[in-house]
Parts: sequence; C-alpha cells; structure tokens
Amino acid sequence: MTLGPQSIPELLRQRAAAAPDKIFLLSEADKRQFTYGEFETVVKRVAGMLWASGVRKGEVVSLLLPNSVEYVVAYFACWHIGALAGPINSLLKSQEIAYVISDSESKLLLVASEFVDRIENKNFIVFDDVEKVEAEAIDGTQINADDEAIIIYTSGTTGKPKGCLLTHGNVIANARQISSWLGFTENDRLLSMMPLFHMNAVSVTTMSALYAGGSTVVSPKFTASRFWQIISDYQITSFGSVATMLSMLLSTYPDGVPAGLNTRQLRFAMCGSAPVPAEVMKRFEETFNCLVVEGYGLSESTCRSTFNPPDQRRRPGSCGLPIGNEMRVVDEEDRDVPDGSLGEIVLRGENILKGYYKNPDATATAFRNGWFHTGDIGYRDADGFYYIVDRKSDMIIRGGENIYPREIDEVLYQHPNVAAAAAVGVPDDLYGEEVAAVIVLKDSAKVSEQDVIDFCKARLADYKCPKTVHFVHDIPKGPTGKLLKRELVRMLKGN
Repeated sequence: MTLGPQSIPELLRQRAAAAPDKIFLLSEADKRQFTYGEFETVVKRVAGMLWASGVRKGEVVSLLLPNSVEYVVAYFACWHIGALAGPINSLLKSQEIAYVISDSESKLLLVASEFVDRIENKNFIVFDDVEKVEAEAIDGTQINADDEAIIIYTSGTTGKPKGCLLTHGNVIANARQISSWLGFTENDRLLSMMPLFHMNAVSVTTMSALYAGGSTVVSPKFTASRFWQIISDYQITSFGSVATMLSMLLSTYPDGVPAGLNTRQLRFAMCGSAPVPAEVMKRFEETFNCLVVEGYGLSESTCRSTFNPPDQRRRPGSCGLPIGNEMRVVDEEDRDVPDGSLGEIVLRGENILKGYYKNPDATATAFRNGWFHTGDIGYRDADGFYYIVDRKSDMIIRGGENIYPREIDEVLYQHPNVAAAAAVGVPDDLYGEEVAAVIVLKDSAKVSEQDVIDFCKARLADYKCPKTVHFVHDIPKGPTGKLLKRELVRMLKGN
C-alpha cells in the first residue's frame, strides 16, 4: 500500500506539481487570488522570512491576524520549516494574549497592525501584506507525520487554557476524512468565513479543499447582508457555519435567496460548534433549498469527528456518523452504555491530538484507558448515528435531577416570537440549581415571562421548565457564533 503525504508541505508540493495553474486561494476582501504554484512560492518566501528571524523546527510562531490570505500563508510558512503555528484568538485582551504567547514559549509573533496595541511582547513582525515580504524563498526541512504542526489553546472553561498539540498526521488525516466523507473534489470551492484562529476554518474549509485539490475563498468575517452575493460571485459549493449564522440568514432573508443570484452550485452548509435547533434547520432548508449537514468535533480531534451523510441517510438532530475515527459512549467507569442511553463521548483515531503542551496530568486524564474523553454527553441510536445532548460542564443539576439545557433550548426555539434563546443553571438555595431562560425576541414581539413558562410547561416535564425568564437584546457569543452560556450565568448572578 502506498502511503499518502506524511506532512502538510508534502501535500502542498503534490498539489502544486499536479495542477500549478489551478486557483487554490481567493481573497473575498480584496479580490486577490493565488494558483497552487503561486501559493507555494509565496509560502516559501514567508518561510524564508521566519527562518531569517531565527525560527527553527519545533519552535512556535504565534499568529494574531484577521481572516485573510496572510493568515493562510502564515500557517503554511510555519509548516514549511517544521515550526508550530500558534493561532491566537483576536478577541482576547492583552493579558490573555500574553498568557498564550508565554505558555507556548513562542519564538516569534506575526501580528496585523490593527492588533499591535494589544501586544506586550517585543519580538514580533507586523504582517499585513505577503507581497511586501522580501525574503528569499527557501526549501523546507524533513518533516514526519508525528511532528507537531499546531498548538491551539482551548477555551479554558475549567481553569487556564490548555495548548492542544496537533501533528501533521492529525491535520492531514482530518482533511482526508472530511473531504472523503463529503465527497469533495477538485471542482469544489469552499468558503472560509469562520475565524482562522479556530480549527473549523483551518480543517473544514482550507485543508479539506487542499486535500481534494479544490479551492477556498477566505472572507474577513460572516456578514449576513452580503452572504448570498458572495456565494453567487464565487460559485461556492459549501461553507462552514454555526447555528447562529443560519438564524441570522433566516432573519435577513425571510423570503429566500435574493432574485438574480446564482446559487445552484451550492451543495450544502456544514454546521458545527454547537447543535443546530431542529426548527432552525427545518426553516433554513425550506427557505434556501440548501441542505444543512451537521457535524461534531473539537480542537482535540483536529476538528471533525462526525458528519451526517450529505444524502438521503442524513438525520436532522443527529451529529451523524464517525467519519474515520472510533467513537463510543461510556459510563463513569468507561464501560459501553446501551444504544439510546446517555454517556460520555470518547474518541480514538489518527485525528486525535498528540497531547496537551507541558501538561502531562491533563493529557493522562483525557486519555485514560486509551480513549480521549471529550466531556460531552450524548448517545448512539441503533443505526450508529450519534446525538450530542450537552457538555458535561453545562449540565444543570436540580435537586439531584440532571437537566440538559439543549432539550430546553430546542423548545424555546419553537416559540414563534423567539429569535434566540439559551437555558442555563443558576444557583438556588433549595434545589442547588434552578433553570433560567435568556431570550431575544423577534422585532416588535410582545411576550411575557409567564407566556414563555407556560409554553415550556406544555412541552417539558415541570422540573425542566424555566422558573425565570430574562429578556435581553443580545446573547453573548464566541468568535464562532457559539452562545456563551457561562457569560449568561455570570450576567444573571450579577442581577
């Protein structure tokens, strides 16, 4: 059996040799575009800049950049010389940025001029335009599948953020799994509008496009008002998204895709990060005639571990089937639970991280008994489809009863006047925790707290129903659009 590429630079070399004149990367912001051959050349030049700055194999280069051609090139330039790309969330404050740079023992920071005022580190290069890099192109170094490619920090919901170490083998494996499962070919053009400091945009819409020999369009950010124009202009075949984006598109375009735009080539929307409420998915597909393919994964699995099949087998509400890694549902003793029973999702496979940087205890805990423990609660049905119910850490425990907020969220989204909603647990003297609902109403809608509670009581067991309802103008969201429930809890505690 012939082995596939062992490193990301090897994969790029293969694609550039096979189709040097095919367009690979396009910039939606300024209309720049790069063929495979041109992209490889500019990557080698930026790699030369890193090398001249003293960066060597195994060292970390931190990246603090907006979604752009420069961000994509920076990743590949790091990989070209065997350095680790260290993406930094551009929403972080100075102190948080300093922590990530320090903890990862970063050798150099590539930063966009718009973020320089947040930098305490002195060792940085302002990187706004690849065309202005004057370094000589260099050849890469020997890189193996087990060499580390990325250090990406988790959100740190249980203490300080941890650095996930992903190898070249991890990244290539996940790109292969995604592109094979979804049937990507050289004819596909994917849209990257999710932040490139998260693995979704890196793995799902950049590396998968490269693996398939297709192309990718990088957009600065998701903009509902221009979305369908971009899909039409660039003949996008698929895009990465989260549930919040789908809801915003429904709100902006209630009558469907604007007239005069050509979206016939659009195959499906890929959705992850958080489960899509069933009602949102149904309305999106009916309004835009575009399939929504849900998937599940996390940074520790490079990105995706499951996807629904993009065909008639797809099951709305499910995150789908494993796309190449092993997956189980286990109890507290790591024993398999019966189909249909809730347990913790555990994973094993070539897309699973190497470990947490400088954190052997966290690595050992996560990989106990040889499987990576996700901390996510879910179940598998009799046909092997998986369903994510909630994060273990989001679970509400009321008087000894476990309550999974997603079930409540699904009901709240069914209310005709609710635009966005989230159920959270708040402290209660009697029960330990009580259920609270935070709701954004649709424009001009008038709904009372009791209306919402009665709506839930008609659809949920009493102990699951919100006891209080809080109406807000907006719900805090992370950079991928995921609702930040812990922010809501802090907000409610302050009231």
